[in-house]
Order: sequence, then C-alpha cells, then structure tokens
Amino acid sequence: MIELICRKTCSTCRKAVALLDERGVRYRYREYTEEPLSKAELERVLGLLGVSARDVVRKNDAAYKELGLTGQESDAKLLALMTEHPTLLQRPIGVKGQRAVVGRPPERLLEL
Repeated sequence: MIELICRKTCSTCRKAVALLDERGVRYRYREYTEEPLSKAELERVLGLLGVSARDVVRKNDAAYKELGLTGQESDAKLLALMTEHPTLLQRPIGVKGQRAVVGRPPERLLEL
C-alpha cells in the first residue's frame, strides 16, 4: 500500500487521488497539514527520494516568502522549517516500502 502525502486543497494531489482511485491502487491518504511528518520521517522520505531538502522545498508557498527564505539555507535549517511549516514540502509524495516518488506529474506515483 502506498502512503500518499498530500494536501486536500492541492489540485495536483486531487489529480493523484483520482488517478489512483481510477487504477484501483490502494493507498493511505495522509493530510500532512493535519498529520505533519516528524523530522525523522522527513529525513527518511528525503533519503528514499534521493534528494536534499532544498530539492523539495516549495518556493511558491506563502511560508517561504513569510520566512524570508532565499534558497541558500542549509538542509538542516530547511528540514527544521518543514517540520514547523509542512506546506513548504513539495506534494504529493508517494511512499511504498523502500521507495518514494514526488507525484509531479501524478502519473509518477504509478512507478510505485
């Protein structure tokens, strides 16, 4: 089963859910603003994705601007900020076992 890390207000997340439902793919929906990822979970997901925190930070997010981020922050700082401000994390993300993908486009989730 895929853990789908999403946000209900995100159009790409809604497309991902529709795609998985259409294909009969089982998933557990995790609204990450209501059930935020811990620092350890974020580290694990980043490790499975094979990317740094900088690679999955949402630069168009309101929190990015409000916090005055520049894109030059360390991964440690971004990781800490993502635990406090979950919307900074790119979405949707699918995790299954020892694999993870960012669902942009949503069809990438089918790789799992």
